[in-house]
Amino acid sequence: MTTTEQGGPVATGPMSNWRLAAFAAPCIPVAAMLMPVTVYLPNYYATELGVSLAVLASVFAVIRLFDLWLDPILGLLIDRTNSRWGRYRPWLVGGLPIALVAAWMLFMAKPGIDGTYILAWLVMGFLGQSMASMAHVAWAARIAPQYDQRSRVYGWWQGFTVAGMITVLAMPPLMKIGFGLDHTAGVKAMGWFVIATLPPTILLAVMAVREPAVRPNAHPPHWRQYLALLRRGTVLRLLATDIALGTGPAIAGSLFFFYFEAIRGVDRSLGGLLLLLYFVGALAGAPLWTRLARRIGKHKALMIAALGYAAAQASIMIAPLGLAWGIVTMVLAGLPFSAGPILLRAMMADVGDEERLASGVDRNGLLFGLLSGTVKIGSALAVFVGFQALSVAGFEAKLGAANSDQALLALSLAFSVLPALLGLVSAALIAGHRLDATAHAVIRRDLDARDGFVVAAAASDEAGDGSPAAPPSRSR
Repeated sequence: MTTTEQGGPVATGPMSNWRLAAFAAPCIPVAAMLMPVTVYLPNYYATELGVSLAVLASVFAVIRLFDLWLDPILGLLIDRTNSRWGRYRPWLVGGLPIALVAAWMLFMAKPGIDGTYILAWLVMGFLGQSMASMAHVAWAARIAPQYDQRSRVYGWWQGFTVAGMITVLAMPPLMKIGFGLDHTAGVKAMGWFVIATLPPTILLAVMAVREPAVRPNAHPPHWRQYLALLRRGTVLRLLATDIALGTGPAIAGSLFFFYFEAIRGVDRSLGGLLLLLYFVGALAGAPLWTRLARRIGKHKALMIAALGYAAAQASIMIAPLGLAWGIVTMVLAGLPFSAGPILLRAMMADVGDEERLASGVDRNGLLFGLLSGTVKIGSALAVFVGFQALSVAGFEAKLGAANSDQALLALSLAFSVLPALLGLVSAALIAGHRLDATAHAVIRRDLDARDGFVVAAAASDEAGDGSPAAPPSRSR
């Protein structure tokens, strides 16, 4: 065990698998709630509930701009929290009732809803989801202080996230194939799954893992600190990589059902199974990227994943028609999906150590607020750019393959080529990352030395020993 600068014990050895599984359990319902918002619900609202594509494009652009500011604000508030129940647990539990109500209103929506209804409940949904996920991801950085430990913790995190996506994606095909129910019943089943699993998984995480005690920061976090963090080259590189790497799959996800119905003649039930295989590939890739990061470093592993994603996504454009090729391309495109969420979070946790050594302030909430905000930028750009491109090209959702050649070409390029180009941009950006295992080991050594001095000085004061002690010298 070691003691943090804030006075809380943190395990230096690896956490057991069952505790990591319990801690990561809330990722399942959170992912099950979030993923359909960009993949299933826009298509469902357009085709089943009669909401126009132009209205949906505007609503999702507005909500993502709101969400862009929400996560940084929440990160700031989390860093300023010092309650008897801890810093992170109150936010994780507090987001639960908000998310439950919003999930009901979004997934159980009825014909006749308009943009105002969708916008209002998306705001509530993202508020509850962000409160829980922001606290959860910052807490994860605290329980894994070492370079390779973080890849493992966030590997479990992403594995359970993808498991949630796979489970919720299975709902519509299961409702149709297993019970003969329609697509509407499948969407509602997604909502019921979220509502049923959120409370027990959050309770499990809170009970299974003790939150390290934290001493209030000597300098309370302030919104101006975001500007200081944004001047750090390491932070900017990670954020830019996250925007590029996250926007590609988000564009492909928002156009998935339109593409496979109109271009490849696959109905939504079978398309749902193909999307399920995409996330099966992502689940298989999670341990792959964790192991590769331990061998060659996080940023190099991420660069390889981005290049692999670009190649796989581009291949969809030229792949022959047929279910077999659809299966192959979806699995290959899914393999790199987990790399970004795992490795970028782990690298941002390393930056948090660098920042704490430089400033003496724990700013994990701020940093993960920025990182989470860039994820939302990608999603906002995805729905807005994708739907506006289809609207400008004259694509109509209900026409499917009967759309004009120009509209179908625009759909193909937006679904395949644009995400592939963003993958190449991501690889180029992350290639310049310099905070590797060697650099982080020096930072941790200096942090541990300084934290030990702080604890020893506090113990000396409590014992009434007035003898002065010299702080450890910086080696960097």
